[in-house]
Amino acid sequence: MEKTLKNENNGSVGWHVVYTKPRHEKKVFEELIYHKYNCYLPLIKQTSIWSDRQKIIDKPLFSSYVFVFLNNMVEYYQTLQINGAVSFIRFCNKPAIVKESEIEIIKKMIDSCSQIELAKQEIKIGEKRLIQSGPLAGFECEVVSVNGKNKILVRINSLKQNITAELKGTYLLKIII
Repeated sequence: MEKTLKNENNGSVGWHVVYTKPRHEKKVFEELIYHKYNCYLPLIKQTSIWSDRQKIIDKPLFSSYVFVFLNNMVEYYQTLQINGAVSFIRFCNKPAIVKESEIEIIKKMIDSCSQIELAKQEIKIGEKRLIQSGPLAGFECEVVSVNGKNKILVRINSLKQNITAELKGTYLLKIII
């Protein structure tokens, strides 16, 4: 069930996207947790390379974004009081509300796919497939070629973002239109 109902104060109940100061995602997330908000910060593993060493770090998938579930306008304004929170993401002057199903897709992709990244360039529409097995079974995706490797593309429409990830080709079933 999608949780995007209007409350009595004309605010939207659901997953909102807090825009943070640069590199403040973890601090804002921890502060939201401290204040008992239902929030989500998708983190991916990334190898950082320095001249003398390499280290695997947890990096936010969406730079300067933290997801928070809000129930009313009071929570909306309280969230903006958190140190490091700048504003809420808006499209066409309306709050960007992320569907519960899109949050679940992001969580499943992070838990089950390797080499997850945001698709930085505009990717041309490719072949559409249905994931038939594995943890993402039932989701539709597009197959794209990125850096010579077959990857899937999942669109998060409410954020106007694309996520790519490697997935075994045997998981994909061709959709015939």
